[in-house]
Amino acid sequence: MTAVLRATVSDEPLSVAEHAALVEHAAAGAVVTFAGVVRDHDGGRSVRELEYVGHPTAAGVVAEVVADVVARFDGVRAVAVSHRVGALGIGDVALACAVSADHRRAAFDVCSELVDEVKRRLPVWKRQVFADGGDEWVNMP
Repeated sequence: MTAVLRATVSDEPLSVAEHAALVEHAAAGAVVTFAGVVRDHDGGRSVRELEYVGHPTAAGVVAEVVADVVARFDGVRAVAVSHRVGALGIGDVALACAVSADHRRAAFDVCSELVDEVKRRLPVWKRQVFADGGDEWVNMP
């Protein structure tokens, strides 16, 4: 049984190291982490900052994604995944994920699947603010 130690959406800064520490497990031979960070460019334009806005159901969706993904894998000991909302600057962590598993392949595979599924299913929308003062919403329904 996989321990889900964090599956949430937060307006607080995210720490990948904290997520990794949460999933430490004596039976795990691997801990894999992912940090989705705000970059300074997109589509050839300079980005100054991002704003993420989440639907009130977003935290529940993260929990559903975690349950769906870990159910497909054996040997996964613990998972912690969070997405940030609010204003984020360049270099801030927008998505933090950590997975511990008996073996590295499962840890890598689960971490990758979690990141892909959170990005695909999470009702969180991104507004990019460009250096030239313009902005755009990304992935709006």
